Amino acid sequence: MIAEGSDASADRVISGLRSAFKDKNTKGVVLRINSPGGTPVQAGYINDEIGRLRDEYPDIPLYAVVTDICASGGYYVAVAADRIYADKSSVIGSIGVLVNGFGFVGAMEKLGVERRLLTAGKHKGFLDPFSPADPEEVSHLQSVLKEIHQAFIDTVRKGRGDRLRGEESELFNGLVWSGKQAIRLGLADELGSSSYVAREVIGAEEIVDFTWERDYLERFAERFGAAVTEALTTQAGSRHLW
Repeated sequence: MIAEGSDASADRVISGLRSAFKDKNTKGVVLRINSPGGTPVQAGYINDEIGRLRDEYPDIPLYAVVTDICASGGYYVAVAADRIYADKSSVIGSIGVLVNGFGFVGAMEKLGVERRLLTAGKHKGFLDPFSPADPEEVSHLQSVLKEIHQAFIDTVRKGRGDRLRGEESELFNGLVWSGKQAIRLGLADELGSSSYVAREVIGAEEIVDFTWERDYLERFAERFGAAVTEALTTQAGSRHLW
């Protein structure tokens, strides 16, 4: 998932990309993508940085290689590449924006529970799951989603250009396609794995992995924190049993 704090956050992906482009021996960069999506902001940061790096290093091509899935925010990132490769069974697309939630108004009425919500600001509690949906607020949120969706569409058009085929109503409706279907629609270019692209397309004799990894201190801190949490949980459990 492309999100702040995750292994696929913009900071971490960008760090690996910068290292790859800066290496004097780099002939080309392969960005392997296996993501169901993420936040528009984080995906946008990565897309923008890829564009900047391609401008700074015009002689170094960047190829996106899709493994299992490249949907939504994952595809937002992929379209910044020179070309997109995929497996015939990869899942690609989902060019849309989603906000979901639940409504518990009916359940609360059946249980005889009264909701007491105090706010300062007419719409501060909008989308509260324990209050009825307000048509005005729903309409407002829909307009926000529409604007974000349009930005996504514009980014895809910019990245794919005249390679896109098919009607907009088909391409940008949020559906996903197989790798072969995506190639037919111009959402991807060719079938190929990361090793194929590195060896046959770029012609690399040596493949170097620039994927961001936690350093020793970060790994130690994470394990130490987990160990302390486990110890405290065990002690608390023992006291409870005692």
